[in-house]
Amino acid sequence: MKYTSILVAFVLGVTMLSCGSAEEENDGKVALEGKVENAPEGLIILSRFTESRPVVVDTLSLQSDGSFEYTVDVEVPTFFALNLFDQRTVRLALYKEDVQLNYDFSDAESLQISGSKDSQEMQKIDGLIADYQNKVNELNEAYYEAMSNNDTETIKRIQSDALLLEDNQAKQVKEVINSMGDSFASLAAIGLLNSKNEFQFLDSLVAELDKKYPDTKMIIQLKQQLDEMRALSMGQIAPEIELPNPEGQIVKLSDFRGKYVMIDFWAGWCKPCREENPNVVRLYNEYKDQGFEVFGVSLDRTREAWVDAIFEDGLTWTQVSDLKYFNSVAAELYQINAIPATYLIDPDGKIIGKDLRGPSLESKLKEIFE
Repeated sequence: MKYTSILVAFVLGVTMLSCGSAEEENDGKVALEGKVENAPEGLIILSRFTESRPVVVDTLSLQSDGSFEYTVDVEVPTFFALNLFDQRTVRLALYKEDVQLNYDFSDAESLQISGSKDSQEMQKIDGLIADYQNKVNELNEAYYEAMSNNDTETIKRIQSDALLLEDNQAKQVKEVINSMGDSFASLAAIGLLNSKNEFQFLDSLVAELDKKYPDTKMIIQLKQQLDEMRALSMGQIAPEIELPNPEGQIVKLSDFRGKYVMIDFWAGWCKPCREENPNVVRLYNEYKDQGFEVFGVSLDRTREAWVDAIFEDGLTWTQVSDLKYFNSVAAELYQINAIPATYLIDPDGKIIGKDLRGPSLESKLKEIFE
């Protein structure tokens, strides 16, 4: 699963370098204490996240009863990680509130965090990540087995299951973020969302956090990145594409106003694109008489490869290309860095869907036309 997101770098969190006025008194110190039972040999390492990478702060020593205490400087909301003997990592979101941690290595479910509300919220995020990764691992194992058996039907089913899993994950992540209120821990979750599909949600979230933590470097960076994406967000008019078809005639995207149009970025050399084409052909034939159109934008390098793929896959809709690979003017305009990639626009030319394919495309078209 890929998240085509400029925000992925913030999954682990970064140090927030400046904040506005505080609602509570902050002495710049946070007490970290707890107890680790049945601990193996090794060290506890405390790291601070700065510019999305961990920097070791110190090693913590256990007392004879397994307890530990440490005071860390925390002037601004900051993400930390406790590496417990290289066997478990616990992420913490610290600011103003002291935190207590208890863990028994004989019971993987025994982790308890109290004191720091933001750190408690972090555990919700980590639980989501762990659950999602387990499901991804299961799909990967099934996919590799199907590949080794050349089981094309199972491969297609697994690919559909992966898309549905990603959709469900996004819903769960947003529910968890919404449950956090104005906790800065939610910043550690935004990288789990596809910013192309969830722009409005992220834009609203960052705006609210900016009120709580004004003049914060991380939030300022996020706002700048979101501003760069705004032109391609849901509800915006899709930028014009004006390129030649295989016969050399110039065709414009705006020529199809009045119809629902899926802009399909693809290429003859792209295996996932070619595997998706039969599904698009089927749906195009089903809905073309109801006002559905496909506008294919090829990232091929040669006309021969492009035209051969169109013929082989039976693509009867409009096709355009400047044969410049990812340097295509359309690819740069739409910030395409991987294919297949799609944008769905309504009869007024407004963007209403992104990266729809397989079951997600079929579901969206049913919603529109049935």
